Amino acid sequence: MREQLKFYIDGAWVDPSQGATTLEVINPATEAPMGRIALGSAADVDAAVKAAAAAFPAFSRTTRAERIELLSAILAEYQKRYADIAAVITEEMGAPAWLANQAQAALGAAHLQAAIGVLQNYRFEEERGTTLIVKEPIGVCGFITPWNWPINQIACKVAPALATGCTMVLKPSEIAPFNAIIWAEVLHAAGVPKGVFNLVNGDGPTVGVALSSHPLVDMVSFTGSTRAGVEVAKNAAPTVKRVHQELGGKSPNIILPSADLAKAVGGGVQSMMMNSGQSCNAPSRMFVPRAKMAEAAAIAKAAAEGMTVGDPNGNAMLGPVVSEAQFNKIQGLIQKGIDEGATLVTGGTGRPEGLAKGYYVKPTIFADVSNDMTIAREEIFGPVLAMLPYDSVEQAIEQGNDTVYGLAAYVQGPEEEARQVARQLRAGQVTLNGAGFDIMAPFGGFKQSGNGREWGDHAFGEFLEVKAIVGWSIPQAAE
Repeated sequence: MREQLKFYIDGAWVDPSQGATTLEVINPATEAPMGRIALGSAADVDAAVKAAAAAFPAFSRTTRAERIELLSAILAEYQKRYADIAAVITEEMGAPAWLANQAQAALGAAHLQAAIGVLQNYRFEEERGTTLIVKEPIGVCGFITPWNWPINQIACKVAPALATGCTMVLKPSEIAPFNAIIWAEVLHAAGVPKGVFNLVNGDGPTVGVALSSHPLVDMVSFTGSTRAGVEVAKNAAPTVKRVHQELGGKSPNIILPSADLAKAVGGGVQSMMMNSGQSCNAPSRMFVPRAKMAEAAAIAKAAAEGMTVGDPNGNAMLGPVVSEAQFNKIQGLIQKGIDEGATLVTGGTGRPEGLAKGYYVKPTIFADVSNDMTIAREEIFGPVLAMLPYDSVEQAIEQGNDTVYGLAAYVQGPEEEARQVARQLRAGQVTLNGAGFDIMAPFGGFKQSGNGREWGDHAFGEFLEVKAIVGWSIPQAAE
């Protein structure tokens, strides 16, 4: 049993400011408690924010070289704790050990490396005529992060914030908080000055609201559901702070008529199911030519049924979903798909055979889905793929865009045709033909998938204010 009943504030682990309640963290593979944390209050948030505000004047004036040295020290300490971080992610949110090692924990290191690389040459000042344009750190940042790719979503906020000279308070998900606790230990060991980074555990209605509404917080960055993102924006509005949000998705995956069907469909199923479908950019709506629906469904069925589901510490490809609440939501949406007349190709309700305990979901494929069905509209956040037929590429594009979301999109087919389709999709990131992710590619959404961008050099701009100093230089007199 892991336990952390303190918060990291002003460079030290401190007791809650008042009698805090505690929360058991559940291992989704066993349904048993794996740890316990304290839940913070508005008073704890206030202490953390004030520590960050006090640290900001000095930290904002550090040099580029000093911040590179600090980030390099954090990366070195992170590598020392890499195995611990991967193991706890498996334990608290159910990611298979191979995924936790090769992707979940790896992304934490990748964002630190990216921030170091960007910082080396980033232009914070530029002269235009007689005016100096300066990009300065925005101030105190409040970070509210989710459980599905937990260390990734912490690192992609904290690393550029540190690189640009900001101070911060983090509220990680209470469902998977222990990776964040190790992250705080890493930053402490690396010598991050006191008050620059602070961590308060808690729930959204208490700690999240206090953080997003605090008058000394200059910017709040939230990753999570669109519903919760709306509340964060409302809470931030009275103090007119900057709000950055990376929210939900219902991403289309358009298989063009001349695509290699076996490769495109099989790869699309694997991408959808990874992390048990718990990715905001998962390609959850697969558009296939109507004439090829039966063939595509057969390929998808074989791909899904070839995926092993089970103990995340074993050799399974898929582990459990994160919680009982998430399991129940997914079961309800699978049943909704059946009730609304979609063709259940494989999977369905209930646990996979042989798994009586744990929040395991059958990899599920629906074919003959129409774009007005619930499973085509709502973000399921589980291993459930909806396959939709189309009669023309123009119709696929139109229906692909027919969603309140716009985080990601995917296109499979000949290069030039895929490029033309990509230009017409209303999404923040479009992936062509199964290309691997790019740590420097900006990540964020159109429409109700959020605003702003994370990853690489685009992330830096989220944490900077622009100042114009007019009359900086004296114009040269004409000779």
